[in-house]
Order: sequence, then C-alpha cells, then structure tokens
Amino acid sequence: MNAKAMFGAGCFWGVEAAFRKIPGVLATAVGYSGGHVANPTYRQVCSDSTGHAEVVEVEYDPARVSYEQLLAVFWENHDPTQLNRQGPDIGSQYRSVIFYYDEAQKAAAEASKAALEASGRYRRPIVTAIEPAGTFWRAEEYHQQYLEKRGLTTCHR
Repeated sequence: MNAKAMFGAGCFWGVEAAFRKIPGVLATAVGYSGGHVANPTYRQVCSDSTGHAEVVEVEYDPARVSYEQLLAVFWENHDPTQLNRQGPDIGSQYRSVIFYYDEAQKAAAEASKAALEASGRYRRPIVTAIEPAGTFWRAEEYHQQYLEKRGLTTCHR
C-alpha cells in the first residue's frame, strides 16, 4: 500500500526534483499547505499573506523507501537553520516544515530532527516546524516538474 509525505524546504521546484530521483518514490506534486486561504494561487502565496508554505507531496512505496529515508533527503536538500527563507528566497512560504499524516510520521520527524540537532552539524538552531498535514493545494500545472521540463537538475543551490 502506498503512502504520502509532505515537505516544505524552500522553492518547491528544487525540492520536487530531489525527491523524484529516489527509488520507491512513485509520484510527486508541488503545491501549497499550512495556510488559511482556500485554493490559493502562486501569486497569492508569493505575497506572503496566505500563511501557506511551498510544499512537495510525495507518494511512495514504503516497501521500497522508508519515511526515514525521505526525511534524510529533506534534511540534505536545504538549510533547516534559515527561518522563513532559503538562500535568496525570503518569506514564510519558503519555510522549513515537515507536515505529517500520522503519529508514526510525527515521531519519525521529531526523532530525525533531534538526531540532527545532536549531531553538531549546524552551529545555529534548527528552525524546522513539524505540523499535522492540512489540505494540500496543488500548484498550477506549469510548476509541476518545473526543472525537469527545462532540462535542469537544481535551482540556485
């Protein structure tokens, strides 16, 4: 049986590209979650007034890739010490956030965050939020697999 995970780690184009490479990831979609406006548009989310984060919804086969492996990809592909930004992208829509679908995901996310904090890898505190998954609003079609459609593998990282 397939499972879902949802992550916000800055601009969703690069985050989606990172997850699409993982064996066992069956599908990805970019969109918005964590805000207070129904069916938000990219323009609304970029105004930093809807409360949404740019996120990637990942559908995966737990027999082929574990949630913990997906968490490792999440941590490796952004700076979790930057509050409401990633690199040159500034605003709460670029925040570092793990949206969990069940208590097992919540526990795994909290454990992985604690392990990363204890590792000493970062000098600054990890600001990643861990929150229950709300509605996933699929982004406009031109955002889906944006980098892949253009023959790119990364954004500005």
